[in-house]
Amino acid sequence: MKVRITIMPQAAVLDPAGVATAHALEHLGLHGVSSLRIGKLIELDIEGATEEELHQACRDLLSNPVMEDYCLEVIS
Repeated sequence: MKVRITIMPQAAVLDPAGVATAHALEHLGLHGVSSLRIGKLIELDIEGATEEELHQACRDLLSNPVMEDYCLEVIS
């Protein structure tokens, strides 16, 4: 099965990399950026895992549940 996991900082958490990148885009002439957040995308090919096991891996290893939210999408 193919799984896509998107991990993003929670809305209440400051994202310094996103802020710095938004400022850099302004310096490059791309004006009007009101918000920019940087996260991670993980694509995983795995056999024999249940969705619950995948959620547990996301909570315990792939994301920091105190500061990040994740979205698990089974593609096939």
